Formats: sequence, C-alpha cells, structure tokens
Amino acid sequence: MLERLADLETEYEAVLARLSDPEVLSDHRVLRDLARRHKELEPVVLAYRDLRAASADLRAAREMYAESVGDERELAQGEIEASEASIARLEDELRTLLLPTDADQGKAVILEIRGAEGGEEANLFAKDLFEMYTHYAEHRGWKVELLGSDPSEKGGLNEVALMVRGPDAWTVLKHEGGTHRVQRVPATESQGRIHTSSATVTALVEAEEIDVAIDPGDLKVDVYRSTGPGGQSVNTTDSAVRITHLPSGIVVAMQDEKSQIQNRAKAMQVLRARLLRAEQDRQAAEVSAQRRSQVGGGGRSEKIRTYNFKENRVTDHRIGLTLHKLDRVLVGELDQLSEALGADERGRQLRGEA
Repeated sequence: MLERLADLETEYEAVLARLSDPEVLSDHRVLRDLARRHKELEPVVLAYRDLRAASADLRAAREMYAESVGDERELAQGEIEASEASIARLEDELRTLLLPTDADQGKAVILEIRGAEGGEEANLFAKDLFEMYTHYAEHRGWKVELLGSDPSEKGGLNEVALMVRGPDAWTVLKHEGGTHRVQRVPATESQGRIHTSSATVTALVEAEEIDVAIDPGDLKVDVYRSTGPGGQSVNTTDSAVRITHLPSGIVVAMQDEKSQIQNRAKAMQVLRARLLRAEQDRQAAEVSAQRRSQVGGGGRSEKIRTYNFKENRVTDHRIGLTLHKLDRVLVGELDQLSEALGADERGRQLRGEA
C-alpha cells in the first residue's frame, strides 16, 4: 500500500504542475479531466502525508521512551499510544480512499421515472417519486432540469425524465435505479382497501458526444404537434420530436419545449445516455451472463424499495433498512437511505464483493 501511495503522491504533484500549464488552461476538456483527477487524489495524498508524519512521531516517541525514566518515560508512553492510534485510524481511512472510484463520478444524472404495474395509481406514484427526487435535489443543492414528461389522465405521470447536476449526484442517485413499490389506499378506492402498485426509476449517467458516437444515418427523426392529456393540442406547430435509433430500436420522444430544436437536443441527451448504458450492460454481460438490468420488468415482486403509507414506513430491501418516516422521505429527506446504501457499497468493495 505504501508503494502505491508514493506513486499517487508523485502523480498528484504532476497534476498540480499541469494545472498551471498555459496550454492546459486553454483546453477545456483536458482542464476538466485534470481538475477531476486532482479532486480524487488530494484526500488520499493528504492522508498519506499525515500517516508519514504520525509514523515519524511514533519513531521519535519510541526513541524518547528508550532513553527516559520516571515521568518522562510515562509521557513518552502516552505519545507512543497516541501515535499508534493515529496510524491505525489513517490506515483505515486510506484503505477506504483507495477503493476503486466510479469512473462516472461527478457526471450529471438522467432520471427516468415511469408508472409500471397498477394502472393510474402507478402513474400517481410516479409523480410522487418525481416530486421526492426534485425536493431531494434542492436539499442537496443540485441543479434540476426537466427534460420531458407525459402526464396521465388523472394527474399522474406516465413517464418523466429529468437531468440532475451536482458533484455527487451520480454517486448518490445511481442507487435509486430499480422498481419502487407502493402500498396505499388509492383516492378512487371506496372501501378503503390497500392496493399495491409500482413505478420504475432508471438512473443514467449523462453521456457526452465523445462518449457515444452516433451516426446520423442511424437516426429516424419524426416531428409532430405536441399533445397533452386527452389529446388536446398544446401548440399548432410541429415542435415535438421523436428520435428512433434504428440499430438498437431505442425510441426517445420529447415535447415539453415549444422549440423543435430544443426538443431534439433534449431527446439526443437521453438517447446518448441510453446507448451508453446499453453498451455498459453489454460489456458487463460478457463478464456475467446473469446480470440483470436495473428495473427488470417493473413488476412488484422485483422491488428494491417499498413505500407503505398506512404504516408510514419505507423499506429498502437491498440492505434491509426500514424507516418509519415515509412522510419525511417523500418530501426529499433521503439522506439516511442514501448514506446507508453508500456505506453498503463501500463495505462490499472492502470485502471484494463489488
């Protein structure tokens, strides 16, 4: 570990030097990548330097202990114990810091939320999830951009896509992908029976043009007039855009903007993200044929989390965590869940399971 830390310190110094190079400062992409690497390396290097200092203190305290008597010897013993405790703490910290970093850390996230099983109740729950993530993003200081939405007949959402930007947005929101199950009495239920429905959440990292090459000849682009619930015309121009990627069959439609150009740009953002995810899944499938996609079929039995309104309870089934504060979670208080999921991921990495 010490040899690796020394190599990382050398790299850190080289990155610092390049960040002051005028040629680098004029190249936005290189500057971005170097700044990201500097941010990754700095906590490791600072902890490594603290470890070296603590090791030097331990050596000095042991020398003092060997040469002293009486009160001075007791003082030296205290210094030895303090230095040993610091070294143990720093070594644990460095083991965590040296865990593999997510290559997509720091990138923006596209969240796609869809009603799944349960009819209109599923669409209403999809809207609840959309509002929950929007409030959570505001709480975290992230920037949210609505990419597109398809309202349902009774005020829910058939589907919605939003872009979330923040330095740790992907690190947190990547755990939200999957089937979310809700148990509650629908507003239309006259006998007070609890119904179970589900909505799916897909978390996609934003793909830049350099990440995914798209041949314009592979695209079929249709334009049409935007429509809302009930089919009424939203505007009288062909501003809505539907893009079909012919090789993969992926279809993305956007209609929220009044401009065809804006709708096309947003549709391309989502298409690039879906194609990147498809390629990542293909590569992962080569390693493990049993790997499943985030949302499966959207069925209630495939749930990652359950929201039970009667008991004011939310349970994350992946880590066995239950909180009896669903009302707070739905207004964006997701930190306890997010922190537990992050801790579980780090624990599995330390055990070599992920």
